[in-house]
Amino acid sequence: MRGEERVTAAYASWLERDGWTVAREVEFADVYAERGEEKLYAAAADLPRARAFYQQKLGLRMVEQNDFACVFDANGTMLRVTAVPKVSQAGYTVLGWRVTDTEATVRGLMAEGVVFNRCDGMDQDENGVWTTPAGEQVAWFADPDGNTLSLTQFR
Repeated sequence: MRGEERVTAAYASWLERDGWTVAREVEFADVYAERGEEKLYAAAADLPRARAFYQQKLGLRMVEQNDFACVFDANGTMLRVTAVPKVSQAGYTVLGWRVTDTEATVRGLMAEGVVFNRCDGMDQDENGVWTTPAGEQVAWFADPDGNTLSLTQFR
């Protein structure tokens, strides 16, 4: 989906029936997720820079690239990073991955130059990992376009 395409009311209703939360006030969909066919979409203003990040830093296998998008295999889920003129900055996590060992994953990404975010008011450890009251561990970082990404180890 290109950044300029609108999310229709029918599509939003379908997502809600399937358990997704839809932000209806968003006019353009720079990032969205689908359940059934396991697809994720993210926007990038600089496609070559985004490709380098997702492929080299995160280690995702690139499946396809053209002038409009890079498509990656994110462990069996398609991630399509779509070229847009400007990425709208979301104040929330736009893509997240479940991991089995947060500390090891964070250390590995830090070795690749990924910087983890510090969040005001959250008690994070030295690597930026926050432990929820229920015991889940969460760490946030950003891609080159400022999309907030996360890692979560569920208990």
